[in-house]
Amino acid sequence: MADANRPVTLAAIAGAHGVRGEVRLKLFGEGAEALRAFSVFDAGDRKLTLKSVRPANQGAVATFAEVNDRSAAEALRGTVLTVPRSALPALGEGEYYHHDLLGLPCVSTDGSAIGTVVAIDNFGAGDIVEIERPTGKRFMVPMRVEAVPEWNAERLVVAQAFADAD
Repeated sequence: MADANRPVTLAAIAGAHGVRGEVRLKLFGEGAEALRAFSVFDAGDRKLTLKSVRPANQGAVATFAEVNDRSAAEALRGTVLTVPRSALPALGEGEYYHHDLLGLPCVSTDGSAIGTVVAIDNFGAGDIVEIERPTGKRFMVPMRVEAVPEWNAERLVVAQAFADAD
């Protein structure tokens, strides 16, 4: 398993919303509902206690106990909201957190080192892993069993046909 204390970014504060201290959030997880599972977030050098959150256009709107007016909300613009990895729900078989894949070394099914996971995207048809070769060149593979037959906390294995494609 990944480092249990490593912070996982769930959202970033995009700015103030209204005059009562609400903030607009850019979400990096499963949506506004997923944030309700957490009562306290690390926000830089302070903690923020979630009072409410609701879905909004391209993100969410949240209220934190420590933020009471628009000025305080605006001052938090750009602040990322994190939780320790250990606070995330347990995963089922075949599930993963993007956070756990980022930075993993990648090898092909023949055992050759091919690079490192640098990004995970989803354009609607499933996750796509972006791998950077040692040369700096990047390529993408779908996070499907045909392309990525196995992964764990140590490495991601890419099928030879996908590893050779450039």
